[in-house]
Amino acid sequence: MDDAYTTLRAGIAAAVMLLISATPPAGAVEIDVGGQVATLPPIGDHWLFVPDRLFQHSALFDGDTGQMLGSIPSPGAITPKLPLTSRKRNEFYSVDVDYSRGVRGTRTDYVTVYDAETLAVEADIDLPSPVSSSNTSQHHTTLLDDDRFMVVFSQFPDTLAMVVDLDERSVASSAPIAGCAGVYATGPRSFATLCGDGTTVRVDLAEDGTVVGTTRSPGFFDVVEDPVSMAGVRSGSRWLFVSFLGAVHTVEYGGDAPAPQAAWFLGNDSEREDGWRPGGLQPHALHVASNRLFVLMQAGHPGSHKDASPEIWSFDVGTESRIARFDVPNLSIDFLGPMMGIESGTFGHTLLGLVVPNGGAHSITVTQDETPVLFTRNAEMGAIGVVDPDSGEHIRSVVEAGLTGPALGVP
Repeated sequence: MDDAYTTLRAGIAAAVMLLISATPPAGAVEIDVGGQVATLPPIGDHWLFVPDRLFQHSALFDGDTGQMLGSIPSPGAITPKLPLTSRKRNEFYSVDVDYSRGVRGTRTDYVTVYDAETLAVEADIDLPSPVSSSNTSQHHTTLLDDDRFMVVFSQFPDTLAMVVDLDERSVASSAPIAGCAGVYATGPRSFATLCGDGTTVRVDLAEDGTVVGTTRSPGFFDVVEDPVSMAGVRSGSRWLFVSFLGAVHTVEYGGDAPAPQAAWFLGNDSEREDGWRPGGLQPHALHVASNRLFVLMQAGHPGSHKDASPEIWSFDVGTESRIARFDVPNLSIDFLGPMMGIESGTFGHTLLGLVVPNGGAHSITVTQDETPVLFTRNAEMGAIGVVDPDSGEHIRSVVEAGLTGPALGVP
């Protein structure tokens, strides 16, 4: 019996080896069991990063085709921070958090450096203090203008800005910014922060990244009656900060000290009386070349500044006047349709649009090329709207873009 069993086992083994090594017959389909490594083309003008809270990553999409190009993991934070992009270095930077025992234990905060062609990790740069995190985590990181230094905001145990040297792959310095929040690039060796007394401070750096001085502006907004949003937008040496009630505050950082300009309002007196104001989590975008400001707007009330907005208003910043006003696309149908097996362009898709209300948008961003597009997002839906910034036409949607998250970023 033992001999027969041994002979049977040997026969089975020989048959398995024969199957493994056999050449497939003519016409048979060979299955490639190996993986494939793809590379990305040069960074496109209409590419888009979409951070996702639940998946803990930032997916990269081509906004012209809707194709997902890749993703960058962003572990450990409340909301993944938008990856920063250096076209000069052809790199992406993600600020990440890790715990030695999963969700507890020793915490490590670090910058992960990715090759922008392969998404391979090139380096990790440990940070000396925990990175800050918030609902949107906007402007908690910034890349200074010549791509040499990256600045990361920390609130605990001290409020400071960590200056990361991307040449040396190390932290060059830490700038104390007590009473302030956020970091905003203002040049190759300077950045700004917003402060709780209604002012802003510019921090100047030496060539090696160490702090050489700070300058503070006069107060320019009321932190109690009408605070500004951290979601500022930049044009050269100027930043535009929009208040909860719709006052646009411009600060010029190119002089000896930050210089606030006279504020102007997004709506007329009648519209403001009706409650029209910015609403959302990333409600402002600026197309620099045309000097056009886009704002998500709602007929809201005190405390509604984080609610989704039904409209997009565009303004000429030079004349401080409105150019256009249009509805945000109904992303609910593009989010729910694929789950229900309903394809875009079908009768079922049209019918779904008649019965599913428009949930509005929380976030907006705009590309910076000569033919820009607007991207919109509802933080509770995995669909991105692509909108013509001139006409408000809903060009297409990027579907299956994750599940939840409040931010969008054009690299």
